[in-house]
Amino acid sequence: MRCPYCGSTNTQVKDSRPTEDHAAIRRRRICLDCSGRYTTFERVQLRELMVVKKSGRRVPFDRDKLMRSLQIALRKRPVDPERVERMASGIVRRLENMGEGDVNSETIGRLVMEALKALDDVAYVRFASVYKNFREARDFEVLLGELTGEEEDEAHIARAESDS
Repeated sequence: MRCPYCGSTNTQVKDSRPTEDHAAIRRRRICLDCSGRYTTFERVQLRELMVVKKSGRRVPFDRDKLMRSLQIALRKRPVDPERVERMASGIVRRLENMGEGDVNSETIGRLVMEALKALDDVAYVRFASVYKNFREARDFEVLLGELTGEEEDEAHIARAESDS
């Protein structure tokens, strides 16, 4: 493992433990040359995923890019980082379990939207505005109308069930 600070390969693992969801191993490392400390994660990869872009271009799936997108959508939101990590792992697991080596970028976007919608409405709207390429305020109104309409439907169902 190369040190992110000085580039040395003279590093040592100081501590290893599974993550909360047991989907990865967290390793605490130290560089023996510059004494820099950092953390790495080791995950199981079931298959090599390739993302097929709208243009038809194929690129390797990058979990770090997925995490960056989630973190941007969730910036300054009260969401535990461990939940974000579990959500990303769940998305990757779903992609790997589809049985295909090639995955459309639209499929990834749809899975991210579903996960964010269940986790945080603001992050969902942020991601949707980029993913769906919003051009004007009306696009936000339509999406928010869908969100509030679903919440009203759920509240109506809950009231009906409590009245029974």
